[in-house]
Amino acid sequence: MTIYDSARGRIVEGGGGSGLFRLIGLGIAAFLVVILLFSCVTKVGTGHVGVLTLFGKVQTGDTLSEGIHLINPLKTNNELSIQTQTLKESASVPSSEGLMMSLDTSLIYHLNPDHASDVFQKIGADYENVVVEPTLRSAIRESTASHTANALYTGEREEVAKQIFDQVSAQLTPRGLVVEKVLLRDIQLPATLKAAIEAKQQAEQESLAMSFRLQKETQEAQRKRIEAAGVRDFQQIVAQGITPSLLEWKGIEATENLAKSPNSKVVVIGNNKNGLPLILGQ
Repeated sequence: MTIYDSARGRIVEGGGGSGLFRLIGLGIAAFLVVILLFSCVTKVGTGHVGVLTLFGKVQTGDTLSEGIHLINPLKTNNELSIQTQTLKESASVPSSEGLMMSLDTSLIYHLNPDHASDVFQKIGADYENVVVEPTLRSAIRESTASHTANALYTGEREEVAKQIFDQVSAQLTPRGLVVEKVLLRDIQLPATLKAAIEAKQQAEQESLAMSFRLQKETQEAQRKRIEAAGVRDFQQIVAQGITPSLLEWKGIEATENLAKSPNSKVVVIGNNKNGLPLILGQ
């Protein structure tokens, strides 16, 4: 920019260009400061922890909880979920007889937040596919191989689930993963074996029903025998108490009561020495 100085009588070159460059420099610096400030602020979502890395190296023990944090702008925040997760697994597994069955299993687990940095460093964020799923498959096959198909289909599900839980927990807990529960959702046997087991169960139920009916009939027969014995004993006792003297005395009492009646009577005398008169009213 050219300016004429009338006092000095000459032309003076202005400094407007340097001022413009200075403003542009200040603007760039302010922009960089804003970017730097935003880089220092990070947020960890609900149900997650943040594992910090610096130039690709995990900062062991340096984890962030839920919320907003100020960090070194050169560090990177890697979020891992600590919420309860469910892994569903359907596998064909052998029984102790070598029969193949289809077993549907659910594993409920979560990441231990105190070991999040170790898990991220040694296993990675995809720990479910890397460690959890193969461990569950191996435990399922090992547990079912020690039980018969019939036992798995009928009454030993809880025992198998407990064996799977113990094996998975023993392998995953030291690696920073907490196993909450193992559920056996369904067991599918070969159709022929399933039909045979169901037929056997039906026969057992029918046998139990028949045994119950026989026991009931036996108890009823025993009750009737006791009742008959009671009636017989009663009759014997009554028969022993009825003697000719008692009958004669009862006859005399009845005759006296009839004789005292004011009604007219007809007296009939017995035909033996002990015969009592019979008084008939008219």
